[in-house]
Amino acid sequence: MSANVESPSSSMDMVKWLFAIALLAAAVVGNTVYGEESALIRAIGVVAAVAIALAVAATTEKGRNFITFAKEARIEVRKVVWPTRQETTHTTFIVMIATVIMALILWGLDGILFRVVGFLTGLEI
Repeated sequence: MSANVESPSSSMDMVKWLFAIALLAAAVVGNTVYGEESALIRAIGVVAAVAIALAVAATTEKGRNFITFAKEARIEVRKVVWPTRQETTHTTFIVMIATVIMALILWGLDGILFRVVGFLTGLEI
């Protein structure tokens, strides 16, 4: 038998998420309603509303998990050995040459099959 026990933080998290979503919706509606105002003022208002909504969302359990994940991902990206410019250029040329070769092979195969089917069906196009 499984009992779902809701912790107090999860109910508060729901309130925080609803507040963050309402704040984002208010930013969209406010930007539309105050369309005649300066674009700079509207942009500042929208950026402020989004920043506050993100700050509120970051205080939830899922928000903290996401921040932890993002930090770990950033650490992993730092460990990646990126190719040099010369390696990237050589790899690009190899891929381009391979693509051209495959295109020529498929073009030739298509021409051969077109003639074979035309010969078998008696239709010459």
